[in-house]
Amino acid sequence: QVQLVESGGGLVQAGDSLRLSCAASGRTFSNNAMGWFRQAPGKEREFVAAISWSGGSTYYADSVKGRFTISRDSAKNTVYLQMNSLKPEDTAVYYCAARGFYGPYSGDYSKPRIYNYWGQGTQVTVSS
Repeated sequence: QVQLVESGGGLVQAGDSLRLSCAASGRTFSNNAMGWFRQAPGKEREFVAAISWSGGSTYYADSVKGRFTISRDSAKNTVYLQMNSLKPEDTAVYYCAARGFYGPYSGDYSKPRIYNYWGQGTQVTVSS
């Protein structure tokens, strides 16, 4: 059974940092693109960041560019999201996602439909 398990969320103050982890099990995603999305109460799920199958390319939403960094450790089958300078508007449930297809992808990484596997989410709350 394939599972993506997020961890690292919590309650922090504005300006603080958090590092989210997404550990995959059941199959390897070391050669698959992976991404992070978030969903705030009453809002649609939105793209946060993605990393290519090789880790050589990363993509970010404008709202987090320069503050968040996505990375991966293929040996651990894990992807991370380092979040710095957190703002109250970053408050949301953060979801990890993985493509089911290996190798390069030339399309839009921000589209939820390209990801085949999803975690259950971890809550991030940023107080002002």
